[in-house]
Amino acid sequence: MLWKVLLGTASAVAMMGVSAPAYAGNSQALLKRLHDKGILSDAEYAELAKEDAAEAAAPAAAPVVAGDTTKFVRATDSGIGLQVGPATIKFSGSVNGFYVYDNAAKPGANTAVTGGIASVGGNTSAVRNGLLPGFLKVDATTTQNGWDVGAHFGMYPGINSAAWGALGANNGGQPTALATAGIDFRETYLTIGRKGFGELKIGRAIGLFGSEAILNDITLLSSGPTGGNAAPANTTLGRIGTGYIYTDFQPQMTYTTPSMGGLQASVGVFQPLNSLTAGAQNNSSPGFQGKVTYDGAFDAVKLHLWASGITQEHKFVAGGSYTGQGLDVGARTTYGPVTLVGTYYTAKGLGTTVLNLFDTDAAGKPRSSEGYYVQAALTQGKFTLAGSYGASYLNYTDAADRAANPTLVRVNSSAVGQLRYGLNSWVTLIGEYINSNAKAHNGNSATSDAVALGGILFF
Repeated sequence: MLWKVLLGTASAVAMMGVSAPAYAGNSQALLKRLHDKGILSDAEYAELAKEDAAEAAAPAAAPVVAGDTTKFVRATDSGIGLQVGPATIKFSGSVNGFYVYDNAAKPGANTAVTGGIASVGGNTSAVRNGLLPGFLKVDATTTQNGWDVGAHFGMYPGINSAAWGALGANNGGQPTALATAGIDFRETYLTIGRKGFGELKIGRAIGLFGSEAILNDITLLSSGPTGGNAAPANTTLGRIGTGYIYTDFQPQMTYTTPSMGGLQASVGVFQPLNSLTAGAQNNSSPGFQGKVTYDGAFDAVKLHLWASGITQEHKFVAGGSYTGQGLDVGARTTYGPVTLVGTYYTAKGLGTTVLNLFDTDAAGKPRSSEGYYVQAALTQGKFTLAGSYGASYLNYTDAADRAANPTLVRVNSSAVGQLRYGLNSWVTLIGEYINSNAKAHNGNSATSDAVALGGILFF
């Protein structure tokens, strides 16, 4: 009806703070004028006047005034996200896929290496994720009472079907019809910080020890050693186990200082991890990790340095204990189109490839290990040519350990050659060749070669 349109128009004009006719905002006057002009009958005027009086007596909602942005939703200045009142919600993510052909070593008595990363068996093809699965991250941040706070969630789905088991989405793959991919929910943490204080992180996030080694690794964008190609898991190995021990995503409470002239430190209390291969454990003490980084520039040379450490006491249910500990150091330097990376780690009671894998002998004595990788990249326009070589070593504890485990891996190594093309700011196309080697303490060895072709998208 016409009177509803007129009332609605008058109210809308008034709420926008725009000048309106004298009757705008005064519905009784408007109703009387409509009645006087014969638009409303006596009965209609009486009923509407009664309803208007009842509405006027009810508590009024807080008006949205000009300049009040707390009720608005708008796009963020950068990235993909939105500002909702006092909070900022941002989305970021990645999708990748590679065709990987793996030329495996032939199985036999001389190619058996316990803990070896080289593929053994028939040649295989796969369409799979690289070292990274896909991921979707959601960050909600705001400032409350002078503190910057945030909630962070990271979901990491793979494109390959998962065979669910003890390792969840990180179990081996299941390349059959009617299977489904797995979601690896790696990140759930909160942050609290302010200028001059630094930041406190509580929740599940990437570890400190070994984190810089993987974050500076060129295979993070691609495949590296496949870690098994016949039934693809959620990810490949990349350079994990051939240059560094995987940092992992772990429950933690970590404090990071403000940057002090390019120098920054982090220290955290971590969920204690049980060994993957030693006897049953019941750990009463937490793990501790720390990291120090430095960023500086000397004329045209940019430098990034790091050192990180880890320590944790492990207690066996049957009695006895050992301490796992490690240290890694590294550097990345950039001069014009050339970037060089080098890193080294040494550990005892951490094992190899992933934390606490083959970390002790049968008697519970901790094994020592070490590893390194070197890497170079040259960028010209949209093309980047890169290569790296790395190795990880695992040692026996004594003669009894040697006698009991003759095929235990002594060294895993890999060489990677990579060509990248930046199609645009979102997509990078990648071709890669990977040579993987595994050698046991008794002389057994296996070598495999793989080619990966695909691409990765970040937003």
